[in-house]
Amino acid sequence: MGDLPLDDAMRGQIKTAVAVLRDSGVAAIPTDTLYGLAACAFDERAVLKVYELKGRPDGMALPLLLSNSGDVDKCAAEVPEEAWSLMERFWPGALTLVVRKSAEIPDIVTGGLDTVALRVPDHAVPRAIAEALGAPLTGTSANLSGRPGLTSASDVRREFGDAVDFVLDGVDAPGGVASTIVDVSGAEMRVLREGAISLGEIEEVLRTASQ
Repeated sequence: MGDLPLDDAMRGQIKTAVAVLRDSGVAAIPTDTLYGLAACAFDERAVLKVYELKGRPDGMALPLLLSNSGDVDKCAAEVPEEAWSLMERFWPGALTLVVRKSAEIPDIVTGGLDTVALRVPDHAVPRAIAEALGAPLTGTSANLSGRPGLTSASDVRREFGDAVDFVLDGVDAPGGVASTIVDVSGAEMRVLREGAISLGEIEEVLRTASQ
């Protein structure tokens, strides 16, 4: 999925999506799991639109999608060595890391918490959009709160009508198992949700890194 070729038509849609996000808009885009509602994470007005579109309570934090691990420094106040080891092994991929947030991340993104959830998706489209935008993207699923996640542009259009500023078409999201969420913001690492990456795989990386 990460090696998906970006033809001219797809690059054109990516360029349109980036323009929408720069104008405080929201774009529905495919990811390596579901379609997501992407907004510039540094743009509070755009992030508020995401909450309003989903009907999601604004006290619930939003995960962020990055173009690569180098973007972590834009989002995190501090990153422990074990987190870098996990990134090196599992990014791009189905690992979400919870870290102490930087001052650049608006409180609306994190629901007022001092932590933020970060992932580099194994899908070329969101990575290309985040890279061109120069900012992380909100990575919440493109569906009304409480309803099933969606995997195609046509499903997103049926769900939201014209409410989303742009829907990127031509590539379905594959669905599949959700990411594993690991909290590395405290003194001890905690697995908050075991998903596509097993606890055993996480522990193996950390054992190797400590040797």
